[in-house]
Amino acid sequence: MADKMKDMLKDKIKVFQERAWKHDEEGSFPRKNIQDLREIGYTSLTVPKKYGGEEISLRLLVEFQKILGKGDGSTSLSIGWHMGLVKHLHEQQSWKEEIYEAFCKDVIDNGALLNNAASEPVTGSPTRGGKPETTAKDIGDTWIINGRKTFTTMSPVLNYFGVSASIEGTDEVGNFLIPRESKGLSIEETWDSIAMRGTASNDLVLQNVSIKKELLVENINRGSKAANGWLLHIPACYLGIAEAAQQYAIDFAKSYSPNSIKGTIADLPNVKQKIGEMELKRLQSEHFLFSVATKWDESDHETRQQMKAELGAVKHAIVNQAIEIVDLAMRIVGAKSLSMKNPLQRYYRDIRAGLHNPPMDDMTIMLLAADTIKKEE
Repeated sequence: MADKMKDMLKDKIKVFQERAWKHDEEGSFPRKNIQDLREIGYTSLTVPKKYGGEEISLRLLVEFQKILGKGDGSTSLSIGWHMGLVKHLHEQQSWKEEIYEAFCKDVIDNGALLNNAASEPVTGSPTRGGKPETTAKDIGDTWIINGRKTFTTMSPVLNYFGVSASIEGTDEVGNFLIPRESKGLSIEETWDSIAMRGTASNDLVLQNVSIKKELLVENINRGSKAANGWLLHIPACYLGIAEAAQQYAIDFAKSYSPNSIKGTIADLPNVKQKIGEMELKRLQSEHFLFSVATKWDESDHETRQQMKAELGAVKHAIVNQAIEIVDLAMRIVGAKSLSMKNPLQRYYRDIRAGLHNPPMDDMTIMLLAADTIKKEE
C-alpha cells in the first residue's frame, strides 16, 4: 500500500503545481485536489483498520504530507489537519467509541472531512491558553452554541467542525462536534492572507447552533501539556514546499547559460555552494522529521508525553531551515524569482506562514530550556 500510495501522490505533484498558480492568484480553494485525494483513498488512510482504514504510522503520514507539500502547500496543510486529527483521536480515544466509529464510517463511505476550529479573534491561538469566548449552553437534551472562530482551514469542504467552547455556568471548556448542515452555522469568507492563499482559512460563525447532547465529544484541559505527534504534518508540509523551491532552483541553474560564461551557472562555484547548502539543510530537516516520527510510532504513551519539546523542536528547525532553503533558491535564480510568473515568489510567501502555525518558536525555545534545566537538576 505504502509504495503504491507514494507513487500516486508523486504523480499528483505536477498537476497540483499547475493548479496552484490559479488558486494563488484567485485566492480560491483547491477543491479538485481534495477530490483527487479522496478518489485515491488518501483521506481515509489514518482511519483505524477495525473501521476499514489503513491506520498508517506517523512516519508514513509525514512522508506523504511532504510529497503533497512539494505539489501544493495549501493542499498539504489543509488535508494534513484532517489526516492528523483522525489519527490523534484514535490514539487518544477521547471520543465515545460509537461517535468515533460513526465518524470513521462517514470518512470511509463518503470521504467526510474534519478540522478543529479553535482560534478566535480575541483569544488568538489556543496554544496560548486563552479561554474561548464561544459559548455552549446546556438546555436539557441539546447544546446551543454561539461564537466565531478564525483560521478555519479547509472551510469550503469540511463536513465536521471540532469547536471549542466555554460551557455556560461552569469553568469548563468542551470540544463539540458540529456537522456542517447544522442550522445557524455559516462560513464568512475573511481569508485574505498573502501566504497559503488556497487554504480558505475563513471564519466559522455560529449563531444559536443546536446540536445533540452527545456531541460534546471531549472536555478540554486548558492547562494540559500533552504531546501531539500528529502536528508533525505541519513541518512536513513546509519541508515539501522547500523541496519544490530547491528543485526549481537546481533545474534553473542547470539550464541557464548567460553569454558571459561557458556552460550553465550550475558550474559556477558560488552557485554550487548554495546548492550544497540547500541540500545540507534539506537532509538535516528530513532526518530530524523522520527520526522523531519513528520514535513516536515506537514509543509507549508515557514516553510520548515526554516528547513535547522534541516535537516542537522539529517544527521550529524545519520551518526555519525551509525559509533558508527558499531564500537560497531565490538567490540562485536572482531577480527572476520575484516575478509573479515565477513559483519561487509563492514558495517564499507560503513558507513564511509556517512561523505562525503551532507550536510558536518562542514557546518551543522556552520549553526546550525548561526541559534542559530539569535534566541537569
